[in-house]
Amino acid sequence: MSNTKFGKRTGAMGMTKYVLDLQELTAEHSLELVGGKAFHLGQLHAMEGVAVPDGFCITTDAYKQFVQHRAQYNEWLQQLAILSSIDENESIRELALQIRQWILEAELPAELAEEVTGHLTRLGADEPYAVRSSATAEDLPHASFAGQQDSYLNVIGQHSLMQHIRACWASLFTERAVMYRIRNSFDHRQLSLCVIVQKMVFPEASGILFTADPLTSNRHQLAIDAGWGLGEALVSGIASADHYAVRDGRMTERRIAVKTTAIYPMPQGGTVTQTIEASRQHQQVLTDSQIVQLAQLGRQIEGYFGQPQDIEWCLANNQFYIVQSRPITTLYPIPESTEPGNRVYLSVGHQQMMTDVMRPLGLSFFLRTTRAPMRVAGGRLFVDATALLQRTATRKMLIEGFAQSDPLVSDAVQTVIDRGFIPLLDEPVAQTPLSGQEAESALKSSPAKGVSTPAHEASVEAELPVIDRSIVNRLVERTETSLKKLQNELPNRSGTEAMDYIDEDLQELRSILFEPDSMVVIKGAMDAFNWINRQLYDWLGEEHAADMLSQSIPGNVTSEMGLAVMELADTIRPFPKVIALLERTEDDEFLEQLRDVEGGSIVREAMDAYLQRYGMRCPGEIDLTRMRWSEHPAALIPLLLSSIKSNASDAGKQRFHLGEQRAAAKEAELSERIVQLPEGEQKLRAFQHYVRMLRELSGYREYPKYGMIRRYFIYKQAIMREAEHLVQTGVIRHKEDVYELTLEELNEFVRTRQADLELIEQRRRDDEQYSRLAPPRVITSEGETISGQYRQDSLPEGALPGTPVSAGVVEGRARVLHSMQEATLEEGDILVTPFTDPGWTPVFVTIKGLITEVGGVMTHGAVIAREYGLPAIVGVDQATTRIRDGQRIRLHGGAGYVELL
Repeated sequence: MSNTKFGKRTGAMGMTKYVLDLQELTAEHSLELVGGKAFHLGQLHAMEGVAVPDGFCITTDAYKQFVQHRAQYNEWLQQLAILSSIDENESIRELALQIRQWILEAELPAELAEEVTGHLTRLGADEPYAVRSSATAEDLPHASFAGQQDSYLNVIGQHSLMQHIRACWASLFTERAVMYRIRNSFDHRQLSLCVIVQKMVFPEASGILFTADPLTSNRHQLAIDAGWGLGEALVSGIASADHYAVRDGRMTERRIAVKTTAIYPMPQGGTVTQTIEASRQHQQVLTDSQIVQLAQLGRQIEGYFGQPQDIEWCLANNQFYIVQSRPITTLYPIPESTEPGNRVYLSVGHQQMMTDVMRPLGLSFFLRTTRAPMRVAGGRLFVDATALLQRTATRKMLIEGFAQSDPLVSDAVQTVIDRGFIPLLDEPVAQTPLSGQEAESALKSSPAKGVSTPAHEASVEAELPVIDRSIVNRLVERTETSLKKLQNELPNRSGTEAMDYIDEDLQELRSILFEPDSMVVIKGAMDAFNWINRQLYDWLGEEHAADMLSQSIPGNVTSEMGLAVMELADTIRPFPKVIALLERTEDDEFLEQLRDVEGGSIVREAMDAYLQRYGMRCPGEIDLTRMRWSEHPAALIPLLLSSIKSNASDAGKQRFHLGEQRAAAKEAELSERIVQLPEGEQKLRAFQHYVRMLRELSGYREYPKYGMIRRYFIYKQAIMREAEHLVQTGVIRHKEDVYELTLEELNEFVRTRQADLELIEQRRRDDEQYSRLAPPRVITSEGETISGQYRQDSLPEGALPGTPVSAGVVEGRARVLHSMQEATLEEGDILVTPFTDPGWTPVFVTIKGLITEVGGVMTHGAVIAREYGLPAIVGVDQATTRIRDGQRIRLHGGAGYVELL
């Protein structure tokens, strides 16, 4: 044994406490002392009716003392942290191996060995033991770290046990453990490890119990996997398992697997994989009564810890033993609500084409902007659609509307309805359903995005709807006047006066967004689009006629923004030195550097003009806290360089004029065919009327959101001035701290000049946790997430289905992007991305096709794709993982699928 003196840690009784019995552990012992696994085992040990194998743990203090006498250890960790920050994977692997080898070869200090020996003597020195790792970053509410450190079974003999203690410590530095910490942003220097030593249980059966279904996230349904022998066969994936589901104490599902393999302990120590005798391969592992008993035990443990648990269990001599329980970290949070009964929530992010996490200040502003019954979960917004589903009229409207805009949501909601999860209200209440407009407004987060009911199936003789173009002019004038007043008055206010002004002005924003005439215009354009597509298919068999007729719609501020990028690129094109500057810069200093290069002053003037008009926009712009182009103009550089490379001079104007010509030619061609039909003159008048509605009104659809985002940016500028003052007076540490506050909390901070810094840090940790979760399209009050399915049976083998939103077939290189900063695009690329909101529009001028994971026929990306004449499909499930960057693909924009070539 080493002669190194082992430091002392004094326990409650004045004794050295580097080794603690599991039954000694209480809730007062910290995660930092014993790690997540041991911490939970100690609490389980104290629970009545829960059997936990006896044992002890070697605390993290022991590990820290063990490594402290090697001075180079801290240098290694410092070096590992540096390498982690620059993604030097090969160097990380080599350094981790070096640390691991040193730990395995070093001797345990004599004092620690003596303590371990004393505990072994009490439990039985020659007994077989399980030796498990329990890291301080393990079994946490936000990251389980499951399987990242090593465990060893059936360890016999003191010498072998000492070796395996070191092996557990060394497993902190396996490649998988190190890489997992890097991906989850855990500092290697803040990590330590406890080792658990427990008496072995030799089970007839073992497995895993989830107190919430891990596939559907339903908190009311437990899922049990069970196999013969030791549970390592299931965890390692070498053996199949029976699967049982239990709800409300009743088994609801039973799948009996063919179990050919199991792991068993060997007499001399260690384990062996064996083939199961034929008579047991098809036998149910647990009896029905045992399944229900285990489910009850799981609910008891879940109730104690206060959240769903992932539990490892084993069965020996008809006794269930619990060997581990940790939080399930992959469940999406249930939207917060005090409403009774079953509820159904629809993702706002999927309708707004922005599924990223929103920070609390951004959520707060959006909640204050909308009228809809919004709920927050996982840093995202959800609409409570329960009231709409309880009434026949609005239920039908919801299903039919989403069938057009997002079939996956429509199918998911239909699944909920078919189960009877939301029953219809009784007849007296059902006699006064929401009107179509009320239901539509309830689903909206702003008038810029919503679910439209299909245009009525009217005969050609029916009176045609008339919407005066002057209404659009009046709506725009009101918004511009209101914005000018805000811009003139808010910058002159500060402190509580500024915050009160913002609070009052939000009422003006809501009034503008939800003005009835605005909805009339937007719905008129959507109904015209639907009427044209349906009637032209009925009359002529023409599919997606409105797509071509929607090209180069005048007055669309979002499509104009993309074309303006091309014009800005044209300004830059003649100046090679400006292009060279842009190619080598990554920060916003380039604006000042432009003055020192030929043509730079001209480009700077054009850049300033672009930012003056569009600088308040950015990807994810509905979140007020997002960095705007005015705040980070370098974000536009990749788009400008791609446009210079891929587009000819004056391509923006040419594209718009070509779109106008195509739309006019298509209208003329269809008119000639329509007039030859029975009642041709009447049908032609109706067709031309709806084409005028489509082209005169559709451009307005993007304007309300443009006004909202401009208003948000004025608010943000005022808030950041207040944040700067809070930093200067020592109330908060960083300006961006205000992003972690609701508007009400920020008001209070400004008023009192006092801040809850721990709340800010907790919110920041929550943001990081939520960013790892993918929001569902539909989630119920039971926590079940429902994705929905496409009902397309005639697709080519291997094709990926989606929602067709802009007709055309293109073939090219898939460019899989998650942010605009990656947007180094070439001519002919097909963009594949999770979502596109208006902030992505400048990218559209370079690509030849669009595929997104979320969206619908009337979402922003779809509208702009049609105006630019880009074939597009949205709602392609997991497109960014199923399509490889650089892969050749064929996009069928009209039929709604992608072929992988």
